[in-house]
Amino acid sequence: MKSLPSLSQIMSSTNKLPYGFSTRMVNPETKYNANSGPVQPLRIGLISDFNVQNLVALLQKDGGQSGVNVTLAPFGQAMSLLLDAKADFWSVPHDAIIIWTEPDRAAPEFNRVLFFEEFSLDLLLDEVDSFAALVNTIPETIRTVIVPSWIAPQAERGWGPLELTNQVGITNSLMRMNLRLADAFKGNRRVVMLDAQRWLTAAGTGGFSPKLWYLSKTPFHQTVFKEASADMLAVFSGVQGRSKKVLILDLDDTLWGGIVGEVGWEKVRLGGHDPIGEAFVDFQRSLKRLVNRGVLLAIASKNEETVALEAIRRHPEMFLKLEDFAAWKINWRDKAENIAELMLELNLGLDSAVFLDDSAFERGSIREMLPQVFVPDMPADPIQYPSFLGKLRCFDTPFVSREDRTRTTLYREDRLRTSLRTDAQSLGEWLERLELRVEAELLTDGNLERAAQLFNKTNQMNLSTRRLTASELLAWSYAEGHRLWTFRVTDKFGDYGLCGIASLVHEGFRVRLLDFLLSCRVLGRGVEETMICAVAHHARSLGCEELYAEFVPSLKNQPCEKWFQNQPNFQRHENVFQLSLLDAMGCPRHVSASFGCDQ
Repeated sequence: MKSLPSLSQIMSSTNKLPYGFSTRMVNPETKYNANSGPVQPLRIGLISDFNVQNLVALLQKDGGQSGVNVTLAPFGQAMSLLLDAKADFWSVPHDAIIIWTEPDRAAPEFNRVLFFEEFSLDLLLDEVDSFAALVNTIPETIRTVIVPSWIAPQAERGWGPLELTNQVGITNSLMRMNLRLADAFKGNRRVVMLDAQRWLTAAGTGGFSPKLWYLSKTPFHQTVFKEASADMLAVFSGVQGRSKKVLILDLDDTLWGGIVGEVGWEKVRLGGHDPIGEAFVDFQRSLKRLVNRGVLLAIASKNEETVALEAIRRHPEMFLKLEDFAAWKINWRDKAENIAELMLELNLGLDSAVFLDDSAFERGSIREMLPQVFVPDMPADPIQYPSFLGKLRCFDTPFVSREDRTRTTLYREDRLRTSLRTDAQSLGEWLERLELRVEAELLTDGNLERAAQLFNKTNQMNLSTRRLTASELLAWSYAEGHRLWTFRVTDKFGDYGLCGIASLVHEGFRVRLLDFLLSCRVLGRGVEETMICAVAHHARSLGCEELYAEFVPSLKNQPCEKWFQNQPNFQRHENVFQLSLLDAMGCPRHVSASFGCDQ
């Protein structure tokens, strides 16, 4: 039996620097990102109708890995700045913009609502549309635009019992305005609306601060700004592909109450007429919501596996089922080793993981042994578990694709493939029995969301590691001489989803393969060769004689370099790989391919 790798071996294999990397002096403001190397601080432009100096301080203080630099526009000039594309503010390069406005400034008709005057709902919503149109015209070079929802300018009861009555109440009008604004941003994936009312609710009755308002035109207590800053930074983290992907759980006193090995699965505290048991069930419900958002659940528990799995399968109050877990390590070994092995099995970096355990000792051990893993402190009282989980922002992402929603299913199907590989006599036999199918199609609105997600998160099998927003990616693909395809992979066990992207630039008698990236989940199965076959097929239809690819090294894309280096049809000249198109290429025999490359 092959021995398992040690923790030190696992750590070294997941953090190895690629060939050719060397240390060098960098700008002292430059931060370091494990995926792409040195990165500049995130440049944020902040536009507001009121004083947000406190928000600026929080954003820059808690800016995370890359750091944050904020350019603050003078408050009270939001609409004039949006209307003036030549204002000095727009000459400063920004990665992101935050636009926090008051509803009566953005939509003047709302003033009539505030004064209990008759108003035109149609005019009010037209003004919302006009505001949205201005936001949508912000230059495409700014990749992210955050717009907090509108809230009432002050904490008042409005019309009291009539507050939600159609075309009367302030709250009624604000709800309509915010929904209209969200609808107007549906087609613009750069724009993220955030719920400002939740920030006020979190601050309680002291969310509004009359004293700060009259002294400095700061309407909110610091708690509101803390909530706002945390949500905004979570958006930026998600846009940059740093949101967490895996939640690893302990079992005893974490997923249920009690030690199952001592009391048996029948007597663990879970559900029933027991406040602790009910809290554990609600905690599991919250975990299931994360699964439905695309977060993978895994187990790392010191237990007898058969006993623990029996509890999951048989306890009538278990809300989570065994199929909700992508992987598990249930044994008496060190949890750090189990977690490292789990992440290797899932083919994800340790920095993608969150670990939850009721034991302070185990949490401290993981923090020390695996510092890349995020280990939050859990409440001492299990009744607080559901609300604690709801407050974690590390899983926030600006959009959820179809593949995200079915990610656990995809990993469950992978276990079946692994079982088949164990039974097969050779790699070739296993690939034949998989019945792989690869379908290529051009980039469209229908697959854009997942394509942009894959484009910006794939690191290892990635030729150029370019990063573009969804709108930038679509615009690039529509430019003359450009083609970009997505590749969907299926086999006898199910649908891997959209796994690959390739793009070409037509340059006369030859074409450049600019982007070539593939999810690690399907590496080494002939998909790479099929993708090259597809783009070469299109290039020959253009009359081209050569395809070339320039490898742009990063800290994690060495597997891509090795793959090109090992292809016999490619000739290497420094970091450029060349392929003659004079001879036709055939796809691997075990792959059934469908090309939409002539579209």
